[in-house]
Amino acid sequence: MKDIVNMSILITGGGSGLGRGAAEYFCKLGAKVTICGRRLEKIEQAAHEIGKNCLGVQADITDAASRKMLIERAVEHGKGLHALINNAANMYRGPVEELEQDKLLDIFNTNVVAGMLLTGAATPYLEKTEGAVVFIGSTHTRRAMPGASPYAATKAAVAGVSKVLAAELGSRKIRVNCILPGAILTELNQRAGLCSDEQAKQRLQSIAGLHALGRIGTELEIAEAMDYLIRAEWTTGAIVDVDGGFGLGLTDDKLPR
Repeated sequence: MKDIVNMSILITGGGSGLGRGAAEYFCKLGAKVTICGRRLEKIEQAAHEIGKNCLGVQADITDAASRKMLIERAVEHGKGLHALINNAANMYRGPVEELEQDKLLDIFNTNVVAGMLLTGAATPYLEKTEGAVVFIGSTHTRRAMPGASPYAATKAAVAGVSKVLAAELGSRKIRVNCILPGAILTELNQRAGLCSDEQAKQRLQSIAGLHALGRIGTELEIAEAMDYLIRAEWTTGAIVDVDGGFGLGLTDDKLPR
């Protein structure tokens, strides 16, 4: 496997949640990490707390100029680009008869289109390093959750895109893979105004028993999977479930049979 020391890694949505957890993990291993987010104060604070190996960049990945600037900053910070982690995402939920077209298009733009275009912009740099792209999907594509059709649709698209790009970019020695995390406490639902921090924590703990391993996951456990996919030189086109067995479809022992 490749050595992570001094590897240049760009992580979108790095101000909190899985993105920040991954940035902390990779910086501790000696990588040069660039994180981005829309909120300047949030991204600067995260980079400062993570340390000198981390560069925080305010960027909107749905904007072409921001994507170009972001790639340039990451290449400058890391003296090249070895990996792109397409982690940034928004949440939109609701009954199908109440969904709004503008909001649907917005979540597809953020969760799918922006990552595709950023990958395209990063490809010339990743080709030089025989690098890797990691998309973050979701177990929403493994278990159907009523009211979550917009988010599930975007994550199903991400998984499909990962396989196609793995086939498309393989001849250029760029590997593309996708991780499907299980239940992990992040700020995704809270940012969307769907619940408070405490409500999010209670909701996730309530489904811990639906995971075969009996608990929700951690940001570190997703970062470890990212690490493997970035460094494993013969793995591409993989859809990796890192979900504690949530996608297996088990029911809680306390539920009636």
